Amino acid sequence: MISRDGIPNTKRWVVKIGSALLTRDGQGFDRTVLAPWADQVTGFLRRGGELVLVSSGAVSEGMARMGWTRRPKSLHELQAAAAIGQMGLIQAYEACFQKRGIHAAQVLLTREDLADRGRYLNARNTLLSLLRLRVVPVVNENDTVATDELRFGDNDTLAALVANLIEADLLILLTDQEGLCERDPRFDPDAELISETRVDNPRLDAVAGGSGSGFGLGGMVTKVRAARLAARSGIATIIAPGRGEGVLQRIGAGEQVGTLLTPVQGSQAARKRWLAGQLQVRGRLTLDAGAVRALRRQGKSLLAVGVRKVQGTFHRGEVVACIDEQGHEIARGLVNYNVLETGRIKGRPSAEFEEILGYLDDEELIHRDNLVLL
Repeated sequence: MISRDGIPNTKRWVVKIGSALLTRDGQGFDRTVLAPWADQVTGFLRRGGELVLVSSGAVSEGMARMGWTRRPKSLHELQAAAAIGQMGLIQAYEACFQKRGIHAAQVLLTREDLADRGRYLNARNTLLSLLRLRVVPVVNENDTVATDELRFGDNDTLAALVANLIEADLLILLTDQEGLCERDPRFDPDAELISETRVDNPRLDAVAGGSGSGFGLGGMVTKVRAARLAARSGIATIIAPGRGEGVLQRIGAGEQVGTLLTPVQGSQAARKRWLAGQLQVRGRLTLDAGAVRALRRQGKSLLAVGVRKVQGTFHRGEVVACIDEQGHEIARGLVNYNVLETGRIKGRPSAEFEEILGYLDDEELIHRDNLVLL
């Protein structure tokens, strides 16, 4: 379990910045506030960290560009505003990070991208590749094709899903409040800040209030829900004041900032339970003794060279069972190739994939991070 003392050792963060922190009271994207954020992110990267930004502000920027003073109610107009605003949003981020010698990348996702196992793996692999390249992914909803993603609390939920996707160490939800308080501080300035509690604390439902901003859609209710979603993969969440000076550095130093919501179980236990119990098995791979030994004793990924037999009908990203030659299931995981591709590369080393298939998606048939021993 993570604590304040353990935060300085965390390496991979997902940071969500809300509309209230990025816009001029909803009147367009405020580029002047980006420099301090870019400085903090750059500092974290230079200390060896990896960070994904989930950014609001596209709809507000689109509204400002179109001269609209009221948020549209029509879904199609909201989608149009988001499409227009995305241009300014990503341009501002890229220009700001380039001045610091860092590239930014735009990543647009929908919840469907993270529900479909093939698209889930594609999104995961892309984000992890960007992090390895020391690029800052700027993630937002793909609002132009969304149907319900513009509803209340979209980017809080998206940030939690991204944290689960890349197995982040910490989710930080930045807001215009000090954190989660015992009472609504807008009406009770003496309300006491909740510094730390477990995410399953039933009192959180009572103390979380509504949205404090007319333009941002997120409120404390959605932040608590997002924290609980992240906790399914054992990820801790901090709800922190985004207007505080050097807030990311202070969090990284283990300083008491905002509200820390801790998960009930560790990240590996949560992820393994998800893989083992919640996904339907679509196929079976029979492994030779060497592959079984590599999985059980060495914690290795599954390579195609150790596969002897392929059964079932499965697509990339679906769950397959790994069977030893006596017919005992020893593991299951998310497969990187479909059944036809797997049949062609079984028993063959990864170096031959491109010659056999005409392309190379992954060197592993199942990566160890997507594999659970039974």
